[in-house]
Amino acid sequence: MAEQGKDNFRDTIGTLNEEGDRAWIFPKKPVGKWYEYRKYVSYVLLAFLFAAPFIKIGGHQFLLFNVLERRFNIFGFPFWPQDFYIFVIMMLTGVVFIILFTVAFGRLFCGWVCPQTIFMEMVFRRIEYWIDGDRGKQKRLAKMPWNKEKIRKRSLKWFVFFVISFLIANVFLAYLIGSDRLIRYITDGPMEHLSTLVSLVIFTGVFYFVFAWFREQVCIIVCPYGRLQGALLDNKSIVVAYDHKRGEKEEGRAKFKKNEDREASGKGDCIDCHQCVDVCPTGIDIRNGTQLECVNCTACIDACNIMMEAVDLPKGLIRYASEENIEKKTKFEFTPRLKGYTVVLGILVSVLVGMLFLRNDVEADIFRLPGQLYEYKADNLISNVYTYKLINKTNADIEDVRFELMSHKGNVEIVSRDTFTIPAGGMAEGTLFVELNAGSLSGDKDKVVIAVFSGDEQIETTRTAFLGPRTYK
Repeated sequence: MAEQGKDNFRDTIGTLNEEGDRAWIFPKKPVGKWYEYRKYVSYVLLAFLFAAPFIKIGGHQFLLFNVLERRFNIFGFPFWPQDFYIFVIMMLTGVVFIILFTVAFGRLFCGWVCPQTIFMEMVFRRIEYWIDGDRGKQKRLAKMPWNKEKIRKRSLKWFVFFVISFLIANVFLAYLIGSDRLIRYITDGPMEHLSTLVSLVIFTGVFYFVFAWFREQVCIIVCPYGRLQGALLDNKSIVVAYDHKRGEKEEGRAKFKKNEDREASGKGDCIDCHQCVDVCPTGIDIRNGTQLECVNCTACIDACNIMMEAVDLPKGLIRYASEENIEKKTKFEFTPRLKGYTVVLGILVSVLVGMLFLRNDVEADIFRLPGQLYEYKADNLISNVYTYKLINKTNADIEDVRFELMSHKGNVEIVSRDTFTIPAGGMAEGTLFVELNAGSLSGDKDKVVIAVFSGDEQIETTRTAFLGPRTYK
């Protein structure tokens, strides 16, 4: 890189000034092809985000993450704490996918899919442009004393920000407690459910704080993903990059002069217009290379392409490219490192799919009632009392449920009923007695196998302990 670029390289984050105070960023409104593409992707994702908790499949919420009651719905299929091992595999698969994606394409996720970026740049920032104006007007408004114009604009912006934060908090709550319950709480009135109202106010405050004040600091300071890229990226990773070979050349950057022959003079194609910096939402200069704060939002690509077109120079001075592509003009290749991550990801996906297909529709747990010993009955029978809990993981009721002994001859009697129904995505629990002939016991603690039937179909099998007297060993 030319000496000029080295002199301009900074050793602090772009949101701090020389005194170490917060340097407020006023990015210029992006315009261009990539920004339009991002808008389309963002609006689709926003529509999905707001609609998902209100979509029902087979009567079940499409996405539900009820941590307090330990109930989860993923794509309409209910999951329970007993399926925790599946969640572990899901998380591992997600981590490996993120690693693979980052090694290949850098922080593409951050610029195009991350909810923080989408809400900040495509919702709150656009409202700010609408109320406060573009970069220059925002800077003048910030320096302006508190007069009528500033009070009016600030009040309107903060009010709109609060309303949107409140809507986001409601949707967030719908994912946690369920959309049906949220709607019922709203129709009942806020005073009927004060704890939920308090939670809603807290969520609203958090979202308002993040998008009205903390902003890009989430990506720079809080988000761990930005730190990961330092360990995951290499010179073959495709990122938003500045072509320093073309932009700097022998004489480095220089302002554009009409009718000049830049190539003959040895000047780089970078005309030092500063547009790529002005438009950056995290306040960096992409010409200094890949940096922690860069979220690959493509705003600098659009800004640079517009300027290159205006001065009749080739576009693509800033583009999606790898360092190796810039240095050696090589194309993207599937490296051994990527192949290794792909193999690991393929194995995890295969295991996950297998677990999902082998996942039982019913989870059965039968435990002896704590503190209870066996009981003698007529005809040399010994009885143990148990509690049972059956979880239905399907979207349909399971009817005519009963128990049968598979390992011993004996009887299973359900307290107060012969059969019962497990509701769709729900749970059934109760008490039962197991009666065995004393002569069939091999010791004072036998393992018995109990099958769960729905009509004539066996749907699950479980094991439990049966206590008997020591004299029957």
